[in-house]
Amino acid sequence: MTQEPEKLSLRSVPQEQSTGALTNLSNKLKAKEMRRPMTFQKFLDMAARKPELVFRNIFQFFYDMIHHYVHEVKIDEADTTKIGFSNYDFTGLFQKSTDDPFFSDKLFASRFMSLVNGLTKGTQVNRIFLFEGPPGSGKSTFMNNLFLKMEEYSKTPAGTMYTSFWRLDVERLGGLQVVEKALANGESEVSSFNLAMDSSRKYVEFECPNRDHPILQVPKDYRRRFLDELIPNGDFKRKLFNNKEYEWVHKENTCSICTSIYDTLLEELNDPMEVFEMLYVRKAQFNRQFGTGISVYNPGDPYVNVPIKNPQLQGVLNALFKNDSVNFLYSGLARTNNGVFALMDIKENNIKRLMNLHGIISDGVHKVEHIEERIKSLFVGLVNPADKKHYESVPSFRDRVVTVNVPYVLDYNTEVAIYKNKFGRNITNKFLPRVLDNVAKIILSSRLSSESPEIKAWLRNSHRYSKYMDKNFMLLKMEIYAGHIPDWLSDEDLKRLDKRTMRKILKSSQSEGNKGFSGRQTIDIFGNLLTKYTSDDKTKLIRMDKVISFFRKNEELNRKIPHGFLDSIEGMYDYNVLQEVKEAIYSYNENHISKDIQNYLFAINFENGEEIRNPYTGDVLNINEEIFRDFEMIFLGTRSTVRERRSFRADIHSQYIAKTLSQEINLQGKNILETEQHQALFEKYTRNLKENALAPYLNNENFRRAIQDYNTDAFKTYDNRLRRDVKLLINNLTSKFKYTLESAKQVSLYVLDKKLTDKY
Repeated sequence: MTQEPEKLSLRSVPQEQSTGALTNLSNKLKAKEMRRPMTFQKFLDMAARKPELVFRNIFQFFYDMIHHYVHEVKIDEADTTKIGFSNYDFTGLFQKSTDDPFFSDKLFASRFMSLVNGLTKGTQVNRIFLFEGPPGSGKSTFMNNLFLKMEEYSKTPAGTMYTSFWRLDVERLGGLQVVEKALANGESEVSSFNLAMDSSRKYVEFECPNRDHPILQVPKDYRRRFLDELIPNGDFKRKLFNNKEYEWVHKENTCSICTSIYDTLLEELNDPMEVFEMLYVRKAQFNRQFGTGISVYNPGDPYVNVPIKNPQLQGVLNALFKNDSVNFLYSGLARTNNGVFALMDIKENNIKRLMNLHGIISDGVHKVEHIEERIKSLFVGLVNPADKKHYESVPSFRDRVVTVNVPYVLDYNTEVAIYKNKFGRNITNKFLPRVLDNVAKIILSSRLSSESPEIKAWLRNSHRYSKYMDKNFMLLKMEIYAGHIPDWLSDEDLKRLDKRTMRKILKSSQSEGNKGFSGRQTIDIFGNLLTKYTSDDKTKLIRMDKVISFFRKNEELNRKIPHGFLDSIEGMYDYNVLQEVKEAIYSYNENHISKDIQNYLFAINFENGEEIRNPYTGDVLNINEEIFRDFEMIFLGTRSTVRERRSFRADIHSQYIAKTLSQEINLQGKNILETEQHQALFEKYTRNLKENALAPYLNNENFRRAIQDYNTDAFKTYDNRLRRDVKLLINNLTSKFKYTLESAKQVSLYVLDKKLTDKY
């Protein structure tokens, strides 16, 4: 009888262990969530010591938050393969510790950081920022992760923002009896204010519902002189008094509630110091769930425009101040003052919300019943291109909208990163090198414009690059959008690629990425590709011809891919891998080359089937057509005919007999290495060797089988020269071009199977 396993629960853990774990958790949460109010005096002490962290509004907070998570990767100016625009690492902001990562390509990263860097200049106030992109571009994921990191950042010491907090001394304002009487006349339910107690006093505590920055509680007429005395001389003080981004510190007023409390207290106490003793400061909250600091509205959320009141607290304030001078009234927008107000898609109820923001965005002010409420929020939203009509018809509002494109990804490296996130980082191992990149490029081709006037004007002789790019320049554009300058560009064209030309090319990307395969479609397409070609044999990798076949045979997919692009990307890949394999098998060894020439010059004097020893090299040669063909194809190329090779052989033999042997060797006593014929053949051999390095092996089945058998016991059965050449090929592919052992074998077979030397 099998014993049932014990269920794991807190009860099964020793009590002292569970208590310790719970205590540690509690202490960590306390440290992270601590929001205990500090006195206004302590706040001012901190402001004098750390003014950069204290004097921040939502725009400066947002700027600091982004730069806390986003790091710029410096580009080596000496590296001519890198584009000049900045390279930002968004991993910490959009990917790390998120449920659904967002992957930003370099183009969007550059646009987004340009927007963020403008926030601190004070030029982007009184605007709403709409992130525009087609369905499936990931803009909702982008926005959700942005708010997630904002909440996370606000809980760190570096991300602390401060808000005003009132702690009214009940005894000083009339005694507990007044409050108890007010409560007795009000509702019995728990009110939203707190009656705090200590050993000697009682207080009425509440946070400013408009999230007023504490420094604004200093009357505006006296604030500048006060700050001059408070802040020590230095760089920050110069910025505080001169930079536009800090104008709010000197110009803004407190909300109507704080203003009336201050005025009433001053009238009651007749001493500003006593008023400030009741003013405290607390860490501002950013909590999307409760709409505090971050309010996010979906199109279907009901539209509510009712002022917020607190009858219980209102009664207590009226009783304490013995009048109704403090009207505790505010709107829902107050909850995002110095915070973020976000609209997720401009549809349904969000259309009305957007229109109602017109006056608030323009002037920062609106009415709540008869009270004027000032709002300085970061207004953001998402919009599909088709929904722009809802605000474009209003010219005055259109001027207040700043649009940032969030198109489909246009950087193939980012596209590959999305595949790895969805299907696992090991998917790279399922493809031959660069084939996965090419899958991404095929997807991207559907998103790019077929017209590239900027590149056309830049490249005067673009036909010279036919082996490297398509007729619409998409492959070149993809490299530029990924931040690379291809090394196959001529020096002339590189010089013409100045900053002005580059800006034009990058600017043209603004109109791309709004069509083609969406992000969601791409995941389905890539999943189907993997399912079709992933083999149970883990060593069998997906080749480029399989990828081309997958897209070409699917009519629905093929329709979205620009005409001729599949041919171009396959041709570019085939040409590049052919050059790699040629270079890998190419062995420039003077002794080896010289020995091949000497053996050929001696062998052409004998008939097929003979076995002779070469006196020049000491090698035993089995005379057959194969040893002639291998040598002759180095000079004549892989497409040479039997007739051409025999004619070449006859010419070499005639020259050898008439001059090399009879005159230079026999009469002049020269070593064969010193003869004109050897030297001429040596120079031409070395020049052609790389170009025709594969020629001797194209129709050699033994060579193909030797590649398949490499690194197995069967490989030992092949002759020394064949083993040497195959080993050289595989070792160079792995060391020079970063292939694995298995991918090196398979790319070599790919080149042989497709007979690429006949094509290029």
